Amino acid sequence: MAVSLRSWVANEGGKHLVLMLWLGANTWLFLNTFLLFSTGQQYHYLYKMLGVGVCISRASASVLNLNCSLVLLTMCRSVLTFIRGTHVVSSRKTRRLLDKSKTFHVACGIAVCLFSVVHVSAHMVNVVNFSSRYSDDFPALNLARYRGEVELLKCVDAAIGHLMSNYEIFWYTHNLFIIFYIILMMHMVGGVLKYQTNIEAHPPGCLRPNQSSTEQYVDDLEQLEDDDSRCKADAHFEPHYPQTWLWVSGPLCLYCVERLYRCIRSSAPVTIVTVIRHPCDVIELRMLKKDFKARPGQYIVLNCPSVSSFENHPFTLTKCPTVNKETFGIHLRVVGDWTERFTQQLLPQSRMDLEILPMVQQRTYPNDGWRDFRLQRLYFVWVCRELQSFYWFAELLCALHQKLWEENRPDYFNLKLYVSQVDNLQSISEERFRPLSSRMLVGRPRWKHLLDEIGKSNRHKRVGVFCCGPKGISRTLHRLCNSARSRGTTFEFNKESFS
Repeated sequence: MAVSLRSWVANEGGKHLVLMLWLGANTWLFLNTFLLFSTGQQYHYLYKMLGVGVCISRASASVLNLNCSLVLLTMCRSVLTFIRGTHVVSSRKTRRLLDKSKTFHVACGIAVCLFSVVHVSAHMVNVVNFSSRYSDDFPALNLARYRGEVELLKCVDAAIGHLMSNYEIFWYTHNLFIIFYIILMMHMVGGVLKYQTNIEAHPPGCLRPNQSSTEQYVDDLEQLEDDDSRCKADAHFEPHYPQTWLWVSGPLCLYCVERLYRCIRSSAPVTIVTVIRHPCDVIELRMLKKDFKARPGQYIVLNCPSVSSFENHPFTLTKCPTVNKETFGIHLRVVGDWTERFTQQLLPQSRMDLEILPMVQQRTYPNDGWRDFRLQRLYFVWVCRELQSFYWFAELLCALHQKLWEENRPDYFNLKLYVSQVDNLQSISEERFRPLSSRMLVGRPRWKHLLDEIGKSNRHKRVGVFCCGPKGISRTLHRLCNSARSRGTTFEFNKESFS
């Protein structure tokens, strides 16, 4: 399938640009640090002792510093949402990039895992080299007490590094990242690696008193034994303390402040106003929270301490009244342990006074810059397996249809409903839902044909495609939006995101 350059740039350009910048920054940090420790004169003797292991360990540490700070920044959802809503960020591409912060967070997390393994492995090699290449000439540079000593437990740095690479607990709980960062800040406190501080008085490789040139390293055998080649002082070494705190402390403080802000903001309980049971195990929950301003397209993160104190689940707002915006609603499908326990506490009449503590992730929009934006036409495609699923929003869809007919705008809202399960298929018999039954189709949408029709009606325009559904449909629509079309229509693909 041919690719449309305009659509590809609109959908993939910004994402790939950020990816290339991120890969470039990681590559530059790794190579720059590797060359510093392999060719820098202050690390000459350390490199002679430890070899390429010290270069790899420090180069991977630089990459870890960058990604550990980026992982924290991508977790600051309130800050990202605030930036997204300011009028400074007026570009749709930039807003969509901010919506992909979760994907970038995962990429940085994978980089942390991989380079932690590299970092720890290289330090294990360094421990062995400290023992096997014990230096009698520079005792201050040694970690071992004598040649041949291999005591891994002495290397506190390697032990702590090993704990940092044990991501099994961290990965599954994901709430132990604070402990991870505490260990990260403690990393290399002992100052195992050392660098030379008096390079001018003791150039690396110079002849020490009572030493002939034949006693030097192989690459220095051609050096003449004259006064200029003699050392003016003994080599002096100081511990190479880490700079991890310079990378991590800022993002860590920012994240802690945001968590405190989120905790304060979510401290006010939410009152459950109405609980409605819909077909197909769907519960509609209408709530009220003081000083809460609900906006279309917003989502909230629900936490119910009586069900689980640690689990948080995001839900898109499906009810957003225009008069009293302190009320809002969601549709919750009962799938999984959390939703089952949550629903069991909602439905009994004796528990209608139940209070939940939601943490609200509010999407804000700029006050200016969108005045000239007007939605010209809305194509709404809804695919369900069962006919009963359409009753979830039947009243809302029919009310919108009736409103547009009264305003003499019948073509504004193009509604297509697809029922994929054809066994025992019936129609929506209620008279009030007649607009839905007349737009009911059997089977699955022919997405390519549908996009071709939309492109034909919107030549040389930008069409926003918003997908909320299974990954299979999302991948299909994403691929079709990037495909070439002769009518010059640009399809901008958007996927529901809770980042």
